[in-house]
Amino acid sequence: MLHRRHLLLGGLCACCLPLTRTRASSFILTEVAPGIHVRRGVDEDASPGNADAIANAGFIVGQESVLVFDPGGSLGDGAALRAMIREKTQLPIRTVVLNHVHPDHIFGAGAFLEDKPDFIGHARLPAALAARGDYYKQRLEEILGAGAAGPVVMPTLDVADAAEVDLGERVVRLKAHGPAHTDNDLSVFDAETGTLFPSDLLFVGRVPALDGSLNGWLAELEALKRIGAARAVPGHGPEQVNWPAGAADLERYLRTLVEETRQAVRDNIGIEAAVEQVAAGERGRWTLFDAYHGRNVTQAYKELEWE
Repeated sequence: MLHRRHLLLGGLCACCLPLTRTRASSFILTEVAPGIHVRRGVDEDASPGNADAIANAGFIVGQESVLVFDPGGSLGDGAALRAMIREKTQLPIRTVVLNHVHPDHIFGAGAFLEDKPDFIGHARLPAALAARGDYYKQRLEEILGAGAAGPVVMPTLDVADAAEVDLGERVVRLKAHGPAHTDNDLSVFDAETGTLFPSDLLFVGRVPALDGSLNGWLAELEALKRIGAARAVPGHGPEQVNWPAGAADLERYLRTLVEETRQAVRDNIGIEAAVEQVAAGERGRWTLFDAYHGRNVTQAYKELEWE
């Protein structure tokens, strides 16, 4: 069921931000399945050079309307994505899915306000945005420049369990997940082509970031394997991977994190020492490993310490 909410705006309108001279504006769309277009994010942290276009973003075209998933990481990134959509179709953009709270997946939403779409998120996303949105905006503008982040856009509709969106002879399914990557992960599934959009429930190549529940993440991956998808569009990584085979590296990493963290707890290894030891064998298999892995171990230790 979809629940309606109000819109919270802040910052600048899309027309106030120059869109030229950012790497985001030169990104190439890949049609991974009929009517499904993906713009690959770069495997970097946010910077002025990439406009926080570091997550995969894209859209699905139906017979009557367009659905945007993961609308980009900044106002400029979202506007570049919107321009790409307009190069492909003039159908109305009626749905923008905010897959979870992290900045690289939400701040592009401001570029779509003029379309007056339904902004759809997990039922727990409004609380997460209320708690973190302004802070994320401030931090992103410290990197990109004043006004570059864009507004904090709250969902106008939320999903507590599951919902469907009809794009015109193309019905897309939305699923609200339990705590996993975050506590507000929302996936999208296009049954027509067997294409799954798990957003950051799936990392490929770039080290995962744990901000929800380690055990929950593994459980949600198992559930996603049962939906019958043929391919998946990761939140970070290549434009598409075979599903569920494409989750193998992520599952190995998460299971290693579980097993070695539990062993560290049993051996009375403190959290600071655990950060240096747990899943150290994964180094070299992921980009940005040293930037995020230590925090993952800390989160895992806090979750598993009192099992």
